[in-house]
Amino acid sequence: MKTQDTFKFAETHEWASTEDDGLVWVGISNHAQEALGDVMFFQAPKIGLLVKQGEAIAAIESVKAASDIHAPINGEIVALNEEMDTSPEVINEKPYAVWLFKIKPTSTESLAADLNSLMPLAQYESGPGA
Repeated sequence: MKTQDTFKFAETHEWASTEDDGLVWVGISNHAQEALGDVMFFQAPKIGLLVKQGEAIAAIESVKAASDIHAPINGEIVALNEEMDTSPEVINEKPYAVWLFKIKPTSTESLAADLNSLMPLAQYESGPGA
């Protein structure tokens, strides 16, 4: 997995990392996990679900709140992080090392456009993630 310096961020606090396998790994930002507090439950999207950028597709719950997780790109859900079923609290310990699900992009062209609409870390930290 790459470092958060290479991640792209949505205004809704998800990060997206394009990996060498061509898939986009998705997690939540440090800002999001801090706002949530102790994460207790993750409701994952279904494998095979076709998603649109910005669409609420999953949910994460803590002792303080529940929050939707949005798709940062267009594509298909192809993998889920099974660790989130038994130990969702790991997201609080290392939000940039724990992915929630993986998306296979609709196309290379679609992926480029989707990623261009997201923010690099510095921009995210000076705006929504500040």
